[in-house]
Amino acid sequence: MLDFPRWKVTLTWTAIIVFVLLSVPSLLPGSVRNSVFGTTPLPTVNLGLDLAGGSYLLLEGDTANFQTKRLETMRGVVSTELKRDPRIDIGEISMRGGELSFMVRDATKVDVVRERLLPLLSNDKGQRAWDFQVRDDTLVVLTQTSAGVASAIDQAMGDATEVVRRRIDELGTREPTIIRQGSDRIVVQVPGLDDPTQLKELLGKTAQLEFKLVNTKADPAQALQGIAPIGSEVLKYEDGSPIVVERQAIITGDMLTKANQAYDQQTGAPTVQLTLNGAGTRRFARVTTEHTGEPFAIIVDDVVISAPRIDEPIIGGQARISGGFTVESANQLAIALRSGKLPIKLQVMDQSTVSPELGADSINKGALASILATALVIAFMLITYFRFGVYATIALIVNILMIIGVMGLFNATLTLPGIAGFVLTIGAAVDANVLINERIREEQRRGRNVLQSIEFGYKEASRAIFDANITNVIAAAIMFIFGSGPIRGFAVVLTIGIVTSVFTAVTFTRLMVSGWLKKRPKELVL
Repeated sequence: MLDFPRWKVTLTWTAIIVFVLLSVPSLLPGSVRNSVFGTTPLPTVNLGLDLAGGSYLLLEGDTANFQTKRLETMRGVVSTELKRDPRIDIGEISMRGGELSFMVRDATKVDVVRERLLPLLSNDKGQRAWDFQVRDDTLVVLTQTSAGVASAIDQAMGDATEVVRRRIDELGTREPTIIRQGSDRIVVQVPGLDDPTQLKELLGKTAQLEFKLVNTKADPAQALQGIAPIGSEVLKYEDGSPIVVERQAIITGDMLTKANQAYDQQTGAPTVQLTLNGAGTRRFARVTTEHTGEPFAIIVDDVVISAPRIDEPIIGGQARISGGFTVESANQLAIALRSGKLPIKLQVMDQSTVSPELGADSINKGALASILATALVIAFMLITYFRFGVYATIALIVNILMIIGVMGLFNATLTLPGIAGFVLTIGAAVDANVLINERIREEQRRGRNVLQSIEFGYKEASRAIFDANITNVIAAAIMFIFGSGPIRGFAVVLTIGIVTSVFTAVTFTRLMVSGWLKKRPKELVL
């Protein structure tokens, strides 16, 4: 038990040295770290919102708007599907009261319509997403089922969470907390971001990009009343003036490969430069060739940004959005377009800002608690166990540095509950040494010699130590899996602390005791 092979000694010291060195960047002040290492990426512990300060947003999906958009999408799908069959002749598809309805001019073709639409009425999970009804022999009505709506909202919120994550990553911030809350909410915490205004504007953009042809034949007077010809719709510019465009989009955001903030070469005004994929390039080239001389509208989130005229065919797959942008707003729109459109509109329900001063105060108090806990534990061990207390103290200090090193290696985030877990780990770290030392004393009282007492003390106590800490790891794992935010931060620190404390309290102290016994094996008073 006390015999350490050379490979084991080497491995133990190597692990300790590596993780202690990994803790150094996190212990250095930011100014010192930047002056010494510059922009070199280092393994550091990131501070959470409650410690570094930052912004908090609670976003809620607009489920009513989502269901309306879902109806509009289904209308387009139904129209495209039924037009493929020359046997089917239907009237205009309308949306009223959450229903999609259309007239089949030949009542004998209703069953044909049913067969054509049946594959579209179920979702990917095999659930019936739409109900198919026939009224008055020829009126087909499609309504959304509750199961279909719930499943669609769940998927949309999951996708929206990933889009939000990509957009925040584009801002250059580190370690944001982005989690689902309930069925239709997302909690966003961004450390280090003092003003949530920019974040609100970025996350509030659905970023649904569309290019649509302008209907130049529409009556302007009717457009002012919101009336558009069949196949067209009335949208508005940013100043509120109306414009009539075709319902069918030429280009959508799904066809983008790049979106970057740029400048107009003639005026120097900020713009957004777009690059289309292969399908988008071919389609844009064909449409601009067929409609040269006509205007088309560039639409973002149902608002017309501009409506330039097609002077010549655009065949290179490049397009530019201009329209009174600032550099910041153009960059935000580019980020939103690059990260993909939100499948559901998000509304800010709550927001708050944690000041860096409050975070600094939490850090100072947490550091004070950690130092005080460490000092009291060290004093107790030195007074109670003398030399073995010194070994336990060294192991405790190494354990603290190793925890920081492991967290830095994974760029983990330290929150206020994480500091609580850190302090708890310090207090519990010497439990193993107390068990070992008391067991050694017990073996000595039984009449065993020095070597036998230490041998049996470590051997017998290690079983209880491992059993007790396995249950703690299981509890921490459960908190990590089912918890969120600060709870997960606490679980991470606790788990790392348990693993490193067992290593330092059992393996490292045994290595130090073994080295000492090789020099003075005769006497031992514990």
